[in-house]
Amino acid sequence: MFDLGIVIVNWNTRDLLRECLRSVYASRGDLTFQVCVVDNASGDGSAAMARAGFPQVLVIESQTNVGYPAGNNIGLRAFGFGPHPLPPAPPPSPEQSSGEGGGVARSAGVRGEAPRYALLLNPDTVLPETALADMLAYMDMRPRCAIAGPKLVLPNGELDLACRRSFPTPEVSFYRMIGLSKLFPRSRLFGRYNMTYLSPDVETEVDSVVGAFMLVRREAIAQAGLMDEAFFMYGEDLDWAFAIKQAGWEVRYNPAVTVQHVKRAASRLSRRAQVAFEESMLIFYYKHYAAVTPPLLGALVVFGIRLRLAWTLLRERLARLGTRAAPAKA
Repeated sequence: MFDLGIVIVNWNTRDLLRECLRSVYASRGDLTFQVCVVDNASGDGSAAMARAGFPQVLVIESQTNVGYPAGNNIGLRAFGFGPHPLPPAPPPSPEQSSGEGGGVARSAGVRGEAPRYALLLNPDTVLPETALADMLAYMDMRPRCAIAGPKLVLPNGELDLACRRSFPTPEVSFYRMIGLSKLFPRSRLFGRYNMTYLSPDVETEVDSVVGAFMLVRREAIAQAGLMDEAFFMYGEDLDWAFAIKQAGWEVRYNPAVTVQHVKRAASRLSRRAQVAFEESMLIFYYKHYAAVTPPLLGALVVFGIRLRLAWTLLRERLARLGTRAAPAKA
């Protein structure tokens, strides 16, 4: 058994994926890991690049874009999580490994029992050399912690607000939809959606971290199961954290580790992804809150989400019409 199985779901982010993998294999520390790249039918040669440049990576190509949670589930099953693991990959040769001993993290083959932890990692992230070792040490010191995430920063140095979140309860969602969370970000009442009332340097228990870097304990996955594929993109990480917290585990934010995140590197290219966020909020609401929410508040929340969804669809339709009407360049 090795320490960490890293799943990277990729769609048309070849160059970012290359930099991400380089940073992963530059990792240092006392841990063993293996990487699985699940390519969601990219058209930019991402899978071929990963195979050629990183032969120690297990690359699985999907014939269609199955979405983020389904892609992650493919990778998780490849590592032995879930009821139907894929056939194991051969272990890497010594020259493919990232090294032995000397404080250098070691690559491991996908074989046997599932690793102690799974890491969902976006291809638009870049890791510091000790990020993996430091996050595993953080989890090892907290046996009740099932999910942990680091501080994520954007290329401009700003905090990626999604790296620590509260669940979008009807109340929290309502404050966000009417703009109170932006007007009063320091308020403990109105700023709960992204916990903007709290310094980004404070280690704390949270409801969820973001799937761009989501470290998950094997035992928690065994209890909660894999990700819900009813989601296409967005919301599935919240939903997974919800299920794992219901099973009695903790979710924690660890700002002692900082990871760079480009953010929406793939989703900005996909019209399907542009509406997926609002759709995911509807799925999450109906799955977890509709049955216990007062009718009036529930109606307001659903109306607000559907209004935002309608606006997003209209905006995308206008963008498509504008693209078709644009004159060709000489």
